[in-house]
Amino acid sequence: METLDLAERAYGGAEDAPALLLLHGLLGSSRNWQTAGKKLSESFKVFALDLRNHGSSPHDPHMDYPTMAADVLAWMDRKGLKRLHVLGHSMGGKVAMYLTCRYPERIQSLTVVDIAPRAYPPRWEREFATMRRMPVHHFTKRQEAEEWLEKDISDWAFRKFLVSNLERDPSGGFRWIVNLGILESALPNLFRQIPEPGQGYDGPVLFLRGGESKFVADSDLQMIKGFFPRAQLVTVDGAGHNVHFDQTERFIKVVVDNLSDVR
Repeated sequence: METLDLAERAYGGAEDAPALLLLHGLLGSSRNWQTAGKKLSESFKVFALDLRNHGSSPHDPHMDYPTMAADVLAWMDRKGLKRLHVLGHSMGGKVAMYLTCRYPERIQSLTVVDIAPRAYPPRWEREFATMRRMPVHHFTKRQEAEEWLEKDISDWAFRKFLVSNLERDPSGGFRWIVNLGILESALPNLFRQIPEPGQGYDGPVLFLRGGESKFVADSDLQMIKGFFPRAQLVTVDGAGHNVHFDQTERFIKVVVDNLSDVR
């Protein structure tokens, strides 16, 4: 399997501190971890990656969990990281689950943020269609893109999140840094069940969910325990799907306390 050389963002931390890798969700990037990553670097040596077809990482037509996990493993090898703690949000959580189940000897602990192992109904089709229609080459400032989205997307925070994927185009206007076409065609793969039956990991696992999110239900716990027997489920009140944005301080405390017990 051919892997890509992923872009990384290092958030610091003592050289002898345990390594912690952060993986973003769909249409996210390593930039999503700026606040949380800096705070986590007080206890860990923190890295965040741009997964393929996201951020500053290369684009490629192959977009599924085996290839994304292989990219991460190749990055670990290049960095000389034999083992680390891995934390993934949403799609990044599924990458982290796949990586952990396939290469358990490389993982010290797994933290999954607001996603369950189960398959999910298709989502995001409307958002991708909207993004494809956006006349991004005609915008002169990012605010114009946000205003253009208002008629289709009422949530201002979500509009800002989508627009964070725009960059200045040297020829004028803006352009998308994500590979919209490939990601849209990959949506069925990205919402499938991960891990698959027969896989699992018996090491330390934490599932974090937002109290106002519906992505992880109480009924998911049985399935979670089937794959991850030592898993704990913690609910962060006042947080939606983006727990690390909505309740950053509480998120940091839960993660640090849990990983301190692991160490």
